[in-house]
Amino acid sequence: MVRNRTVWAAAALMTVTLGVAAVPATAAPATATRAATACPTGWGSLPKTDSTGTVESVTNARTGRHDCYDRFVVDVPGAAADDIGYFVQYVDAFIADPSGIRIPVTGGAILEVRVNAPAYDPETGASTYPGRFARPLPGVNLTGYSTFRDTKYGGSFEGQTQFGLGVRARLPFRVLPLDGRLVVDVAHSWTATR
Repeated sequence: MVRNRTVWAAAALMTVTLGVAAVPATAAPATATRAATACPTGWGSLPKTDSTGTVESVTNARTGRHDCYDRFVVDVPGAAADDIGYFVQYVDAFIADPSGIRIPVTGGAILEVRVNAPAYDPETGASTYPGRFARPLPGVNLTGYSTFRDTKYGGSFEGQTQFGLGVRARLPFRVLPLDGRLVVDVAHSWTATR
């Protein structure tokens, strides 16, 4: 009896295998092969702030693309995560501090990112970040991004460095202070999958 079941199971397996091999292979559409990615939710779009600060200097600003969000990173080498303060919020206009000059930023919404770290050497006053006031961020190319549309440098004054991010719309974001950098992630949408 056990032997009969083994023979039948082997025959069934061979039939399935031969049946699959006889079906011609076709390419599935790219959208069908990509599984939906579960994206984090609950970040919200209200201001996020931490009043701590560091004397370590900003040296770079860069961006990255991810499945669920676009990422903006401000490098502050030598600063501990607990020492990197920030103020990140949606604004109606990107206004440089302290001049009050309005800096145009394209996109459906503007996210202002202030990092409580200077973009200059506090002892010498020499610039540590190559950005130019009211200009796009050097080395940042937003081609192909889902959320980011524009970047502008607002300058650095009294230990704070200011950036403007043009985004597609007012979307949820999170702020992550990490050792040596501040990370701002802006979601592609308000939904939980992409």
